[in-house]
Amino acid sequence: MMKAILIYNARLLDESMDTPGAVLLIDSKIRSVFQGYYTTSGTLEKIARAVMDEDGLDETTKLELYNARGLSVTPAFIDMHVHMRYPGQTQKEDLQSGLHAAASGGFGTVVAMPNTNPVVSSIDLAMKIEREAVAIGLTHLFQTVSITKDFGGTDTSHLDFIEKKYVPVITEDGHDVLSASVMLDGMTKAAEKGVIVSCHSEDNTLALDAIPFRKQALDTMKEIGLSAWGTSDSDFDEDDDENAEAINQIDLNLTKANDILALAEDLATERNIMLAKEAGCHVHIAHVSTVGAINAIRVAKEQLLDERADYNADEADAAYQAFEDGKHFFPVERASGGFDITCEVTPHHLALCGTDEPYIRALVNPPLRSEDDRVALLEALRDGTVDVISTDHAPHTIEDKASGAPGFTGLETAFAVCNSVLVKDCQFSPKRLSQLMSANPARILGLQKGLLKPGYDADIAIVDSEEQWTVDTSLFYSKGKASPFQGKTLTGYVRGLFIDGRLVVER
Repeated sequence: MMKAILIYNARLLDESMDTPGAVLLIDSKIRSVFQGYYTTSGTLEKIARAVMDEDGLDETTKLELYNARGLSVTPAFIDMHVHMRYPGQTQKEDLQSGLHAAASGGFGTVVAMPNTNPVVSSIDLAMKIEREAVAIGLTHLFQTVSITKDFGGTDTSHLDFIEKKYVPVITEDGHDVLSASVMLDGMTKAAEKGVIVSCHSEDNTLALDAIPFRKQALDTMKEIGLSAWGTSDSDFDEDDDENAEAINQIDLNLTKANDILALAEDLATERNIMLAKEAGCHVHIAHVSTVGAINAIRVAKEQLLDERADYNADEADAAYQAFEDGKHFFPVERASGGFDITCEVTPHHLALCGTDEPYIRALVNPPLRSEDDRVALLEALRDGTVDVISTDHAPHTIEDKASGAPGFTGLETAFAVCNSVLVKDCQFSPKRLSQLMSANPARILGLQKGLLKPGYDADIAIVDSEEQWTVDTSLFYSKGKASPFQGKTLTGYVRGLFIDGRLVVER
């Protein structure tokens, strides 16, 4: 039986719209968008019924009403970078807990990384995971496949069998492909399939050089009772002379490690862009965090626009305008043989500075960077260099985190962190935030999502952009309880989520 839902009394918000109005959902699609004030739900109900009559729905079709007074109706968020830890690491996260966390955070679609046990290196395993996610009935999930088989670093033969509609992205996330020759081979196969290559850009040899400094810092942390996300035992005394000296040594070692890892990111970003140009593939640079990496991406995008200008003037005008608007533009034909470049940043790299207490000890890869790096990321959001905000949701057990496992949970704080930092503190428009979290990732993945537009999928988040709340990770659906935002007061709360026109979150 067909089902219709009218969401009314709402603030309608997407990349091009910020207005009062209502949305009519029929089955799994957005049927109509009504902009403007309506004095009564009865008036809207009559209009909605007229639309339903046009579609041939008889009077027995139930029209449900959802009053969104004081709330924003926005396209559900799309996260291009999550770690579901499934299969094989279910002590950290499983599909049930991870997809509940995603839904709670307002995400309609997530893209899961393949660094699991076993590594996801086949389309069969990827499709099995996707089928299990469908059965849960919450957030949609796309499963990525590794660039090299089982992360072995040499064999890309499995890529001959992938299909874009099931596996839109391949990645070696968690590390980079060491061999440039192997990476080029993987990128070339991805170009032939029309699949995106997402790169964890980090020179592996330099990353190895950083390990001893991190290990020394972690050993000292354990000796004095500090954790790997900046908290300490209740009886820890930072003013004690011995502890103060130990903290100084910890911070020095972590600074050395992070300096090495910044160079590793800069070098690998340049390399992966060059290889993608040679292969003619779409490269997506994951979790960008340094000035150098952002500058390399900006230069590559500007060069691409110039090439398009030489190739097709009309297309170039559209591309330049889209770049100015922060909206990634994909031409039908590409002057550089298929090369394209997009990138993402994380909420934690936008919000936190790794040289401030206690975040210097909040271990994550890439590390939290300097204030100069953070400001560069914000500028790159303003000028359109950055396309997407992704969480890099990386849950760990408390024991693993205490032992120095890098990363933390992010799905349930992402909207609030971005709303607090970008909209409230940095005066970004809510429309731009919707573009970064919904419209642009949908475009990149080729999904009919991310906009409040008739015919688009009815994946819709209901949010209160003004509500303040204090982060308490013990209440999270995610099994990962480590977060640098624990105890922080944030602004912006997800009140509801529709997936395919079904209300799956309501609070």
